[in-house]
Amino acid sequence: MTVEELDANERRAFLEWRRNLARLEENEKLVLTPFEKNIDIWRQLWRVLERSDLLVMVVDARDPLFYRCPDLEVYAQEIDEHKRTLLLVNKADLLPLNIRQRWAEYFKQHDILYLFWSAKAATADLEGKKLSSYSMEDQNTPDLDTKIYGRDELLVRLQGEAEYIVDQKEALRAREDRKSSPTDSVSIRPKHVVVGFVGYPNVGKSSTINALVGQKRTGVTSTPGKTKHFQTLVISEELILCDCPGLVFPSFSSSRHEMVACGVLPIDRMTKHRGAIQVVANRVPRSVLEQIYKITLPKPKEYEQPSRPPTAAELLRAYCTSRGHVSHAGLPDETRAARQILKDYLDGKIPHFELPPSDTDSETYLEETTGLEGSDTEVAATTVHCASDEQDEEIGQADANIGHLLSDLESFNLGSGVSKKSTKKKEPSYKHHKKPQRKKDRSWRVGNDGADGSGVVRVFQKPAVNLATVTC
Repeated sequence: MTVEELDANERRAFLEWRRNLARLEENEKLVLTPFEKNIDIWRQLWRVLERSDLLVMVVDARDPLFYRCPDLEVYAQEIDEHKRTLLLVNKADLLPLNIRQRWAEYFKQHDILYLFWSAKAATADLEGKKLSSYSMEDQNTPDLDTKIYGRDELLVRLQGEAEYIVDQKEALRAREDRKSSPTDSVSIRPKHVVVGFVGYPNVGKSSTINALVGQKRTGVTSTPGKTKHFQTLVISEELILCDCPGLVFPSFSSSRHEMVACGVLPIDRMTKHRGAIQVVANRVPRSVLEQIYKITLPKPKEYEQPSRPPTAAELLRAYCTSRGHVSHAGLPDETRAARQILKDYLDGKIPHFELPPSDTDSETYLEETTGLEGSDTEVAATTVHCASDEQDEEIGQADANIGHLLSDLESFNLGSGVSKKSTKKKEPSYKHHKKPQRKKDRSWRVGNDGADGSGVVRVFQKPAVNLATVTC
């Protein structure tokens, strides 16, 4: 088809797809997260999928399922049934070994091709630096399921997976050619394989490309949306990498605040900061936040659960108080504090991670997360989303007492300490009480003999001076 026909078909299909999403929102009463609506960005994705033999979806190791898009894997299979999708779990050095083992078991159970990888650690290795804040002691583990691959190992693995896919396609094509023409069947294998990188913004695609190439070839920034067009990078005669711009895919499961907290939407452009901070407060334990920022969060009230997470207002005000962030009006500068907390959350200063959906046993999770090294990671491991047996007993007693407290509060006025039943309810007064006005002083008026009702103006005339009486 011509270029004009291709453009018209793509626009027609894209418009129909957006109409179907809008119809789902309206009819099914679903809330759809913000997603990319520029067709030019989607065209970059389509071209990368068409060119690639192996599709690599880069995800964040701290919450892989949030960044994974199963619909994209299905779409790749529709283009070519032999095309496979590999889940490159970036920032895997932020996870302890036992958590990586849990995710490895989950991926194998669901038949997901995956690899653990750290672009930041690979870049530091190329520059001859050592990461002090990241735990890399398990990088050279003999277990291939939980191993964090290095640069050379990842390139070999990617090339091997892509060549396997190409060999399958060539074998199928050769069989079809033999059926059609048994005598003249010559299959020409391509000289190189293409590996495409896709995923959400700010998951480390550009950093991964730079680490694999060995030099800075793509711009890297914490603000999502740096890469605008896909680019092809030649690694060797047999391997070519293709980098796609970060795309925000539509989703019904997450919220806008979660997308801001995960770095998918720009932090500097957020308008409601408390929602994203509440996501952080719900995921990170209270003790971890207090130890990292050296702050003291308000304790829960007697009628509240002792294990409840802090509210966004409590966290922001405590942070502003400790750092001295004050706005022009003299109030705590919560916007500045929220941006800094979210950036620390994304950079890994605040340790956190999610477990696979099947892992719900808190006691087993507590035992397995005690092997973290470092002061911050130890606190995170021993306090993330779990409580000991003694705490469970205390919470149970607190829940029993809460019922009595709430029943007492219904008939007790906290402000005056008097029962509501004994007090009379005052009816609101709707009368407008005006301030009494003073009578106007009209003594300056004089009588008017003309009887026309108009006021008379007094005329003051200076007395005449008799010069003869004045003596020098």
